Amino acid sequence: MEKLRAQIESAWENRTLLREYQTQQAIRQVIDLLDQGTLRVAEPAENTWKVNDWIKKAVIMYFPISKMETHEVGMFEFHDKIPLKHNYESLGVRVVPHAIARYGAYLGRGVIMMPSYVNIGAWVGSGTMVDTWATVGSCAQIGENVHLSGGVGIGGVLEPVQAAPVVIEDNCFIGSRSIVVEGVRIEREAVLGANVVLTQSTRIIDVSGDQPIEIKGYIPARSVVIPGSFTKAFPAGEFQVACALIIGKRKASTDLKTSLNDALRTYDVAV
Repeated sequence: MEKLRAQIESAWENRTLLREYQTQQAIRQVIDLLDQGTLRVAEPAENTWKVNDWIKKAVIMYFPISKMETHEVGMFEFHDKIPLKHNYESLGVRVVPHAIARYGAYLGRGVIMMPSYVNIGAWVGSGTMVDTWATVGSCAQIGENVHLSGGVGIGGVLEPVQAAPVVIEDNCFIGSRSIVVEGVRIEREAVLGANVVLTQSTRIIDVSGDQPIEIKGYIPARSVVIPGSFTKAFPAGEFQVACALIIGKRKASTDLKTSLNDALRTYDVAV
């Protein structure tokens, strides 16, 4: 693996190497290992996530060495540089028409894709549901037994290469039409209500205690989150700006499978 990494780093610094067969084979090998789930763009480390930026470099360089090709799937035609993922039966993945995953995206056994989209470099853990019209962007990391509800948008990130991708940890529930982008991390078993929007600049305010506590860039484990707003002064006057409110925690006494919805119903919040 270190030899493979060295080849990728060399080509990143000297793009003329992209013309060489050995370099191209090294890049394709990385994409194949991503597709199998052997390599990940980011992986859990102690109390954090480690970004493997050299793998992101390989993904970026995969585009210039690939040629545009026409792919026909029944009556549908695609014209692209990257082929579609295939062999779903052997992978143990259920794919409902018109769901699409690109080659170089990993789907764990038991994943269900309703009509949805998973981009190259993404990692989707076993037992996860990618519901109707949900999108998983390039290099996003989705844990096991996650539910991405209808219309959820998980942002992708390729550049800058050192930037962390969006991470949704195990057993999370992401409510309908929620958007998570710019490398925001949702820690394990958190629940997002419908229409929550999270970016690196979004104010996340924990209002479950006596005093509000503000954080940015991540949602703590087992939090229940809903969309909110706060008043901000502008030269033209005061206006409401969107934020995210942590209104409580999932209860340990509640079964994981039911608490995804029950956690929101407890606070009378829509899924």
